[in-house]
Amino acid sequence: MSQTNILLESGTNELELVEFFIDEKDAVSGQTYRGFYGVNVAKVLEIIRMPVVTQLPEIPHPSVLGAFNLRSRIIPLVDLALWLGKAMCTDKNDTKVIVSEFNRITSAFMVSGVTRIHRLSWTQVEPPGQHLNEYSGSSVTGVVRFEDRILLILDMEKILADLNPGLAMRIEATAMAEIEETRKPVKKEHYRALIADDSTSIRRMIGTMLEKAGFEVTQTVNGQDAWDALAGLKQKAAEGNIPLTDLVDILVSDIEMPVMDGHNLTKRVKDDPVLKELPVILFSSLITDRLRHKGESVGADDQISKPNITELTKRAYELIAQRQGIAL
Repeated sequence: MSQTNILLESGTNELELVEFFIDEKDAVSGQTYRGFYGVNVAKVLEIIRMPVVTQLPEIPHPSVLGAFNLRSRIIPLVDLALWLGKAMCTDKNDTKVIVSEFNRITSAFMVSGVTRIHRLSWTQVEPPGQHLNEYSGSSVTGVVRFEDRILLILDMEKILADLNPGLAMRIEATAMAEIEETRKPVKKEHYRALIADDSTSIRRMIGTMLEKAGFEVTQTVNGQDAWDALAGLKQKAAEGNIPLTDLVDILVSDIEMPVMDGHNLTKRVKDDPVLKELPVILFSSLITDRLRHKGESVGADDQISKPNITELTKRAYELIAQRQGIAL
């Protein structure tokens, strides 16, 4: 099964999920259980049969089975069940491999099988509750309920970051000096940033970095909450007869979020006669060469791939300076 060619129009608040399953054996009862999971089609390059795998000399985690050659590309293969702490009971000859690309990294995940592709609205995706977060180790980003099953959307970025800490988002110790140089020509003492990201850890890290760089930060958990916050600021500016920029200077948004995604949020902002002047940066693992056009089509001022948080902060100041007509 190769990558789907179904293309969603950007900004419609829709997504496509590849549904796959893992057949696992309960360690106590010995019974087989089928768990259903999903991954955004935008992250999937193709789905293949189990390839010939070569073991790696240094294995970072037992779930990394090795690597394989796919059209002259060496791709690491992860046993997703093992990473989730489960024992897959599918014969390896019958398994499927999902080849994915995000955060500019190509990797592959072994699963029991793949069922179908769903086209959904982000309003159908529920954020995981506290109990599910604790049970899954915060590796689930969303839940979709069907009549006969529940589908869990996995945080593939977290999985890769756990397997290879070098890919995790971090604040570089040397970054602040560069950012200070960028902000010097920007005259306002404090700038205000609005963040939309459904990951608590990433949201806090973005907030910490921006605060260190001199921003006052408001955090929201999805596009709908950010839109509601912007609507409130717009009303407050109108009532006080003040510019919107007295209340907010930049919006930083993830793309994949329950209820309302970042593309839809950006489109709403850029279609609004007042909010359209607000710079919007999309900060997401989905910023790749083949997907960048989606952000451009909804009017994003810039798009930065996770985990490049230092570049995010520098570009925030540069966009504010551009809006003010300041040469950096």
